[in-house]
Amino acid sequence: MDQFSAHLDRGWDLVQKGDSRAAEQSARRALELDSQSPEAHNLLGYVAALQGEYEEALESYRQAIALDDTFLEAILNAAELCIHPLGDLPQALALCEDALELAENDEELVDALLLQFDALLGLGREEEARAVCGRFPAGPYDNPSHVFLVGRAHFEMGEVDRAEELLREAVRRDAENSEAHYYLGLIRDERGDVPGAIQAFLKSRELDLSLPPPSWALSRDAFELSARRAVERLTPRLRTFIRQDEIFVTDAPGAEAIVDGVDPRALVLVDALEGPNGAPTGRLFVYQRNVERLAGSLDRIEDEIRSALEREIAAAMLEIDAAAPPKSSALN
Repeated sequence: MDQFSAHLDRGWDLVQKGDSRAAEQSARRALELDSQSPEAHNLLGYVAALQGEYEEALESYRQAIALDDTFLEAILNAAELCIHPLGDLPQALALCEDALELAENDEELVDALLLQFDALLGLGREEEARAVCGRFPAGPYDNPSHVFLVGRAHFEMGEVDRAEELLREAVRRDAENSEAHYYLGLIRDERGDVPGAIQAFLKSRELDLSLPPPSWALSRDAFELSARRAVERLTPRLRTFIRQDEIFVTDAPGAEAIVDGVDPRALVLVDALEGPNGAPTGRLFVYQRNVERLAGSLDRIEDEIRSALEREIAAAMLEIDAAAPPKSSALN
């Protein structure tokens, strides 16, 4: 094996081991030997994405595609990055169209269709997403991740029976797939099987917490500061619903909360309490691992917490209003 290939192989091996810094060094050494290698630029982009450096990652993928516009792996990687966390869905769709033209087998076709489905759904183009869902090959799928992802797509379209069939198969083939357990929990909950849903959610939580945090993750103290800054960014009225001296950060909702109906992937929880003079205030729980999973990068942490808080407080306000006795008419 030549030196260039050795650096590439070592880089991907280090990626699999979770050592993104060393993988980056291998990618850069490969580029020193061949600056026009699309494979090396693709590896560098993948490593940058692992480190939360998404703009740099996309630029590396674009370099790879510019050097070889038939490089399907780089096109798919760029499309996935554009969907999340960058949120450039039109660009993702354009890349997916390129990928679909290049797909030569069912596995490549499923990869491209899954990304196209996610982009269309994110844009609210549900009927087009449904049409894409209908284009998935019938299976069986060689790639276990495809079993789950196609099952999730069917769930998003409300095709629960097909989704459950695929998600059960996904768990059978990979019992460590926390996503598959989570979506099975959603299906069981939808069908009224509360004990089954709880068991699936608890398993999903256990598997989520067994994974290492992202390489860019904040310390607990730094994350708590971000959470407090997010609270400060709420409107004055919304801030009155949070007890400033009772903001708690933990990795994920506890088992006891999940048993009581809390989503294991909730970002925040406002535990409503009666404050002075009957004004509703609440303790705030912020779940770091869940926020990090959805945010995807440091610069989105506060925005995700604030958005989740706005939704949570709005829901709590609706419950309070619904429970309150009707106000007396001024005419009575």
